[in-house]
Amino acid sequence: MSLHAMVYTSDGVERYDDVDAALGAPGETWVHADDAEPAEMRTLRDRFGIHQLAVEDVRNEQTRPKTEEYQTHTFVLLKTAHLSQRDDIAFHKEVRTNPVGFFVGEEWLVTMSTVDVDVVSPAASRWTNDGRRFANRGTDFLAYRIMDTVVDEYFDVLDEIEDDIEAIEERVLEEPDPELLEELNAVRRDLLAFRKVAWPAREAIAYLSRGDIPQVAERNEKYFRDVYDHLVQVVDLIETYRDLTGGSRDIYLNTVSQSTNEVMKTLTVVATIFIPLTFVVGVYGMNFADTPYAMPELYWTFGYPATMLGMGMLAGLLLVHFRRQEWI
Repeated sequence: MSLHAMVYTSDGVERYDDVDAALGAPGETWVHADDAEPAEMRTLRDRFGIHQLAVEDVRNEQTRPKTEEYQTHTFVLLKTAHLSQRDDIAFHKEVRTNPVGFFVGEEWLVTMSTVDVDVVSPAASRWTNDGRRFANRGTDFLAYRIMDTVVDEYFDVLDEIEDDIEAIEERVLEEPDPELLEELNAVRRDLLAFRKVAWPAREAIAYLSRGDIPQVAERNEKYFRDVYDHLVQVVDLIETYRDLTGGSRDIYLNTVSQSTNEVMKTLTVVATIFIPLTFVVGVYGMNFADTPYAMPELYWTFGYPATMLGMGMLAGLLLVHFRRQEWI
């Protein structure tokens, strides 16, 4: 487990290797545990009085983002988002999420994740540099800074998804391929999964901005409202991109249907031309030479060329008709 313990005051920021030493020092305390094992989680739980159910929510990847109040702290669960290469589709990346738990208490903040998330370390670096300037803002302001970083990454993921959608749209118009439909369906599934993360996260942040939580100072509520506005934009973008993928899928299906119609039209023209010709050769293929009703053309010197000429003229008339109808 990688453990970061920092105490910040108006004099600056000091790092600690021991959590108890950090809690005993004067100032605001922030402890972050990434890639945490169950034993380390239990240690932090017992030391800060964190509820066991909240720790289980952090360990469960299926838990939706939420905000819950406890007697000594407020628990907020958010999820980071990033793109990773899929195994089944070569040119498409899958949206993957990881839960991050925020435990906001009086003069202390604990953040916890089961994997090494990329957003906390940059936030720690910025807080180390700016800790003196924000020393009087409280740990709730630090929680806002990290949450804002998490939400900002949502926009980066959506930008990459938008690029994928535009590339797929160009390929749909240029060269429709069955693999495109699979890619479109994969993007739609990712957007749906992403929506299941962003939508409850919006409600969780809204809870922090309403002034109902004692651990969030009134002067910091406006910052959480700003994060809420960003999440509203994220949800709107997700819905927009889902509509775009739906439109691209309709274009693909229409293009394939149009191509099929062109093939069927060509086959219909060919079949229509050969039907009367087949009738003519079928009639003259009958043998009536030894009957009283023998065909007179059977003994005519120019019967064969006349028949072939008539068949050619009939095919030509049909071709002219189909051209006037703009079938060919």
